[in-house]
Amino acid sequence: MKDRKREFRIFTIVEYEKEQEYLRERHNNGWKLVHLTFPGFYLFEACEPEDVVYQLDYHKEGLGSQASYVQMFKDCGWEYLFDFMGYSYVRKSMATMQGEEEIFSDDSSRLDFIDRVFKGRMIPLLILFLLVILPQTILQGSFSGSHFNHALFFLYLVLLVLYISIIIRFAVQYHTLKHRT
Repeated sequence: MKDRKREFRIFTIVEYEKEQEYLRERHNNGWKLVHLTFPGFYLFEACEPEDVVYQLDYHKEGLGSQASYVQMFKDCGWEYLFDFMGYSYVRKSMATMQGEEEIFSDDSSRLDFIDRVFKGRMIPLLILFLLVILPQTILQGSFSGSHFNHALFFLYLVLLVLYISIIIRFAVQYHTLKHRT
C-alpha cells in the first residue's frame, strides 16, 4: 500500500464546512492531510484511522502576527497544519475533545469568519465580475461571425454563470447565518 496519495477536489469559498467534513472522512479512512496545492490537489499521508476534526479559519491579521495566531490554536489543543490562500487549516482528535468542539464557538464568531471571507475574497470577486466578466460577456455576445468570437462568448458565459452561482451561494449562507445570530 502506498503511504501517500493525491486527490483533486474543488471547494468554493462557501463550502468550507463541506471541505472540513471531506478532510475528516479521509482521516477516518486512514489518510491525514499533509499539504494542499492550487487549484485543489490534496496530499494525504497514510495513518491510523481516527476520528479527527478539521477546521478552517480565514486569518484576518495576515502574517504579521502568525506566531501568536498559531500559538492560540496550540493553547486550545488544535494542531496547526498550514495556510493556503488565506485559510488556516487546523485539526484535533475527537479523543481529546469534550464533545464536539469548533474553533468558532457560536454563530457570532462564525459570522465574523464569513465577514472576513467576504472582505478578503468576495469583494475582489465582485470587482472582477463587474469590471471584467460581465462587460466581456456582453461585448462578446454582441460580436458575430468568427468561431473565435463564439468561443470567447461561450467562455465568458460559463464564467458569468460560475460567478453568479458563487455570489448567490455566499449570499444565502451569509443571510442564513446572520439570521441565526
